[in-house]
Amino acid sequence: MIKAINELGSNVLASIEQIGRTFNLLVIIAWKLTQPPYQIYPIIKQMYFIGARSLTVIIISGVTIGMVLGLQFYNTLERFGSVGVLGSAVALSIIRELGPVMTALMVVGRAGSAICAELGIMRISEQVDALECMAIAPDKYLVAPKLVAGILSVPLLNFVFNVVAIGGGYYVGVVLFGMAEGSYINGMIDSVVWSDVRLGLMKSLIFGMLITLICCAKGFYLHLSEHGSKGAEGVSRVTTDAVVISSIAVLFCDFLIGAVMS
Repeated sequence: MIKAINELGSNVLASIEQIGRTFNLLVIIAWKLTQPPYQIYPIIKQMYFIGARSLTVIIISGVTIGMVLGLQFYNTLERFGSVGVLGSAVALSIIRELGPVMTALMVVGRAGSAICAELGIMRISEQVDALECMAIAPDKYLVAPKLVAGILSVPLLNFVFNVVAIGGGYYVGVVLFGMAEGSYINGMIDSVVWSDVRLGLMKSLIFGMLITLICCAKGFYLHLSEHGSKGAEGVSRVTTDAVVISSIAVLFCDFLIGAVMS
């Protein structure tokens, strides 16, 4: 019993310490981004990796989820004779909730895990220490471009996801079930207002910063974690932790943002 309590306490303290290191990393990067030299190419390179190379999975998942939503909403609304609001239901669900959340989860699975593994391998192979020996700030050189690129890329990917998902719902409602095209589009136009778009944009910005920061911090501070002395196995475990924690953080923050801004 005492051993279980000790392990629980150690895990809680380690989690609090990790949260503190992550927040400290964010503050350091925010400060160093205001200091010269200002380099744009590393940010563009990371935007290509996080954003452009995630387009395929975003488009496929967006179309699929939009079609599933269209199918389920159509079957439900048909029972109540309210098929005319299908466009409103699909658009609001995607723009306010599913778009930002699913985009963030897809980016975590495709890019976040790779970012964490890359930084973790650089840490255990002492490449980060080599940068420090050359008087190069590793946090600004390695982490800052990824963080900025994540904040910029996730909202753009969210926009793509929203468009293709709404198109998937249109295909199911109009093409497959023969719903009136004007009813779908006009219902969507009449129901979606700027506050809905703003909520989705705010969520995607926060999620982009959150998932990139967590994945970078887990890999960058690998040597300070319990997995730091386990080599390649430690990298795999910390990468798994980064994906799980980022996904949970996205879902939890989605509720908090929705409760505050709705």
